[in-house]
Amino acid sequence: MAEDKSPWMNWMALTTVIMAVCATLATGKSGGFSTHAVLEQSQASDQWAYYQAKGVKENLNALEIERIHLRLDSEVLTVAEQRALTAYLQKIEARKNKYALQKKQISAKALALEAERDKAQNKGKPFGQATVILQIAIMLSSIAGLLKKKWLWGVGVLTGIVGAVMFLNGFLLFL
Repeated sequence: MAEDKSPWMNWMALTTVIMAVCATLATGKSGGFSTHAVLEQSQASDQWAYYQAKGVKENLNALEIERIHLRLDSEVLTVAEQRALTAYLQKIEARKNKYALQKKQISAKALALEAERDKAQNKGKPFGQATVILQIAIMLSSIAGLLKKKWLWGVGVLTGIVGAVMFLNGFLLFL
């Protein structure tokens, strides 16, 4: 015995499939941006660790500079010793300045990576929201089919439209 199927049930099935496809695509995009954000954060963390290592080296050189100044000011040294310490002092000061410059470059790179992470998070958020809304729409549409309630399918379609708008927002960022 064939079932008597209302025409709206065909439309309900079609819209549910379309919402499922959009939800799948939104999930993929959300996951991609999430992965990108995690990678950028990992690289930024590596840069900040590198920055700290350069800071330690800079501080060690600053301590050495103070030690050499103390020796030059407090000890009786021969002219040759003074020249040697002064030359060594210049070498240490140059190294300290090199580390300070490297820290600025590393900091700029870490901040750029963090900015990329933030962009990825901002682009991924609407896709995540779209996934949730579209899943709710699919659930409402499925229940409407089971209960044969056209009004519930209408609520599902409206929810699906909101999810589709959020999905498009992931690409265009208009909201």
